[in-house]
Amino acid sequence: MTASRHKHLSKRLINAVRHAHTMAYAPYSKISVGAGLYCGGRKIFTGANVENSSYSLSMCAERTALFKAVSEGVRDFRLLLVYSPQVNFITPCGACLQVLSEFAPDLVIASMNKREEFRFYPLNVLMPQPFRLSQE
Repeated sequence: MTASRHKHLSKRLINAVRHAHTMAYAPYSKISVGAGLYCGGRKIFTGANVENSSYSLSMCAERTALFKAVSEGVRDFRLLLVYSPQVNFITPCGACLQVLSEFAPDLVIASMNKREEFRFYPLNVLMPQPFRLSQE
């Protein structure tokens, strides 16, 4: 997919994600991640990863942004932008993909590198067979 097909990648979203990554707490991995979930009504919910010495209790930036939106009653998700200056074109982990697939199975995920170049991934390509309670 091309950037021209995704007008949602406004400077406002890019700046929000760049700022979000600076809020990360990543003393263990040293990888700060920012995520921005672009929603209907032009709302943006951001998140940063928050690590913990008990690794399984850490939280990814993508789920932080999603949970912020859901906790405010928003369910109209258009695009997720993720960014880390330490990883070229970072993509969400399996846990994030699973959670995202429950709320927005048609979501497009954009990954941005330091030069503001983008790669686009349909969620169903990154997570082709998510777990569902009813597997009809």
